Amino acid sequence: MSQQDPTIERDVMEYDVVTVGAGPAGLSFAIRLKQLNPEISVCVIEKASTIGAHILSGAVIETGPLDALLPNWRDNPPPICVPVVEDEFWLLSKAGGRKLPVPPGMNNHGNVIVSLGATCAWLAPQAEALGVEIYPGFAAAETLHDETGKVIGVRIGDMGVARDGSHKPGYTPGIDIRAKVTVLAEGARGHLTKRLVKQFKLDANSDPQGYSIGIKELWQVPEDRVTPGKVVHSFGWPADTQTYGGSFLYHLDKGRIALGYVSGLDYKDPEYKPWEAFQQWKNHPSVKALLEGGTILSAGARAIVTGGWQSLPKVEMPGAMLIGDTAGLLNVPKIKGTHQAIRSGMLAAEHLVASQLAPEGFDAKLRASDAMAELKKVRNIKPGFKRGLWFGMLNAAWETITAGLSPWTLKNKPDWSALDKVGEHEQPKHDYLVRTLAPRDRLQGVYFAATEHDEDQPVHLKVRDTSICVTRCAEEYDNPCTRFCPANVYEIVSDEGGKRLQINAANCVHCKTCDIKDPYEIIDWVTPEGGSGPNYQNL
Repeated sequence: MSQQDPTIERDVMEYDVVTVGAGPAGLSFAIRLKQLNPEISVCVIEKASTIGAHILSGAVIETGPLDALLPNWRDNPPPICVPVVEDEFWLLSKAGGRKLPVPPGMNNHGNVIVSLGATCAWLAPQAEALGVEIYPGFAAAETLHDETGKVIGVRIGDMGVARDGSHKPGYTPGIDIRAKVTVLAEGARGHLTKRLVKQFKLDANSDPQGYSIGIKELWQVPEDRVTPGKVVHSFGWPADTQTYGGSFLYHLDKGRIALGYVSGLDYKDPEYKPWEAFQQWKNHPSVKALLEGGTILSAGARAIVTGGWQSLPKVEMPGAMLIGDTAGLLNVPKIKGTHQAIRSGMLAAEHLVASQLAPEGFDAKLRASDAMAELKKVRNIKPGFKRGLWFGMLNAAWETITAGLSPWTLKNKPDWSALDKVGEHEQPKHDYLVRTLAPRDRLQGVYFAATEHDEDQPVHLKVRDTSICVTRCAEEYDNPCTRFCPANVYEIVSDEGGKRLQINAANCVHCKTCDIKDPYEIIDWVTPEGGSGPNYQNL
């Protein structure tokens, strides 16, 4: 039986507003809505088992929007909150590197380093104190529509469905949450948003959205190695000059270091391995010395939305609106989206209160806001790197000096279309090290993500035609899904029947890379059972 089966009786809950996703955008929206009008009923649903468990970000945040939302937040700050004391910016070679002047967008004076997951867990009770109802473990499986097509709420995924689709003894049908307005705050590549963009042609006047994958670990090291508040970014090795990539390394308190590597998903090389690039970078002499003898506390991966100003879809439709990373508001040169998420959430709340819960007009309001002015200034920086590192650097300098006043706007293409076929061009030589730091492979990395899925549930990675995998894809691209997935979800195995694709869905950390980078666009990521997925600690 499918979710659409009309014979299943479903409980219905009704609210003025339902918000999908308890990240910084969804929670800030709900808080602001209740601050402005305590009478509006709002619920926030979150697919993770606990608030913050699926949240992964660097994260250095600009505090302006948080100051506006919660003026006294510093009296009771999030559990990890370290003021930035110094910035460094490096161009790495395999054995060394050159310290460069810090670009203006990466000057973090006045910013704070946080765990975004812990920050969301800190925001949630503040929303609840205002009367917001928050439901973790509720995965929105689909949107509900009336006969005109207007969005009228969401349907929560059924619980207790077996892998073959049959109902297990504990089967519980998902409830329908009906609302006057549905606010989508699903983060990068939201699966409901993906369908709604198509249904309402929200991207008719914008470029395709672009993404990177960020892979992160939290380490415990001897306290004397850590300078709390130090922020280090690097680019160059191990990425070749045609691949957009760079690292972050943030010194926290209590001997903890947050570090990660971002790879643009517009990379060309079909043999590129984002997870391996991260592990290589960790073994660079400047990083290895910090980590050696330390232990990993937590690890994970997440797509980052990087299309910017020219890729912003229309953010309103009948009955619904998009905020935060689901809309695509991250500022790429700053590698920051949290302040934009909070800003857009507040703006959406203010709009709905002023319009008596009508989404109409929100798109124009967002486009006229500071959030979009910020993106317009930097719109040409990331696309410039499509022509290689050195052109990208020169272009970034020009765009920074002119504050984005170039009379042109560079175009974005979909990330999957950038992949070269095997042998189409000479592939870059990967100048890699022997690496000794943990984890030794992706499966060990999955262990540190503490990801959990009931093995006997429908596979939530839908590959529309698996025959392509062992024929065309094997020949043309050498099965890049076996390399771009940071969690070893996709494997090509051989058995009596020949070669076939095996999907290890229980490994999935919900990063969405496969949904973005698959060159045939035949992988759809859908929500597994509510509460499944990673259980990130302080990422």
